[in-house]
Amino acid sequence: MNVDHIPLGKLTETDQVALDKIAARQDDMLARTIGWSKINTGSWNAAGLNDFSKVLAEVFGETEAVVELVPTAPIEKVDAKGNMQGFQSGPVLRATARPDAPNQIVMTGHYDTVFPKGTFTEVTDLGDGRFNGPGLTDMKGGICVMLEALKAFESGPLKDQLGYCVVLSPDEETGNHASNDMIMEAARKAHLGLTFEPCMEDGSFSGARKGSAVWDVIFQGKSAHAGREPEKGRSALMAASDFALRIEALTDAREGTTFNIGSIDGGDAVNVVPALCVVRLGARAPDAPSADWAQAQVDAALAEVLKRDGITAHTHGGFYRPPKPRNAAQNKLFGDVAETAEALGITIQFKDTGGVCEGNNVFAAGTPNIDTLGVRGGRIHSSEEFLVADSLSERAGLATLILHRIAEGRIDAKAIKALMGK
Repeated sequence: MNVDHIPLGKLTETDQVALDKIAARQDDMLARTIGWSKINTGSWNAAGLNDFSKVLAEVFGETEAVVELVPTAPIEKVDAKGNMQGFQSGPVLRATARPDAPNQIVMTGHYDTVFPKGTFTEVTDLGDGRFNGPGLTDMKGGICVMLEALKAFESGPLKDQLGYCVVLSPDEETGNHASNDMIMEAARKAHLGLTFEPCMEDGSFSGARKGSAVWDVIFQGKSAHAGREPEKGRSALMAASDFALRIEALTDAREGTTFNIGSIDGGDAVNVVPALCVVRLGARAPDAPSADWAQAQVDAALAEVLKRDGITAHTHGGFYRPPKPRNAAQNKLFGDVAETAEALGITIQFKDTGGVCEGNNVFAAGTPNIDTLGVRGGRIHSSEEFLVADSLSERAGLATLILHRIAEGRIDAKAIKALMGK
């Protein structure tokens, strides 16, 4: 059937068949998401991540993709003593189907959560179709939505027109340092990206996203007895405090660019001049020039502090997620997705946010993307995290319609990507 003339917001027979299949899966989707929530996958719980990755490999085997669990390189961490430590995270799940199809997409998400092992373990039925539990919304529910959309799509007649690469990472909550290269590799080969982070609590999707930086700055001085010969000491803690105050003074110095001193690790007994201190800070920037400016300001503040006698320092980190501003490609994709959602009676608004996600990484690879296709819910990153249960089938249905329209060409993936430079 020629569908070129059919509005994005109108359902076809193929659409309706897929939606009916997804609706029949609602209870199973909820049960699966709750079961996944009970498996702790805190970002630093290597055993939990490895165990759950095997669960994901099994269920994504229900699609037509070739599924791999790809080991990651250790993540570098700076400890409270300024020493570099390596953490071996879980593997990246990569599922690839029809790489020679005319339309190619990358689908991303993460299976780690912010909750360490032994914390926030229970799933509670809150009533009114809401459930409280760790990672239900961010983003095990989103992974379930992705999986069911793929299965519904592949059961229909359009699958040969669309290939995909799913990349599920074990380290999104800590910056995708281990998984970034695999995300970027898959994104460069795709025309469009779909990421299944939860939408905002009011149901809005993210529009532009700021870029995010994290730095660990290790200051070193010289210890001395603070009573007998303090003049022989060089306080790393005072140098770190000077640096922190200089950074905080940059707030609002450039519109949309913010800094935050997250923690200061250092100091000793009150009779010892402290010789070591670690400052951890973050920044958010709305565009590439602002990110460059933020980096320059951090470098300048550090240079001023290092004028202190006997103080040295070295830094680790920087802008690990580039900004994801609006452009012609993003705006066209936003409009097409919003029109598609009208077929389900859903009105979508796109709101700019300071939050970051894997959509930033996909955009940095040159691929336009929608990055909040996951479930509705809220209070993520807290023990009050909740999922709106019926959004599982709702968002799986929306994702399936988007896949249909890309495969049909009603959402012209190649033309949208061509707009990235405009």
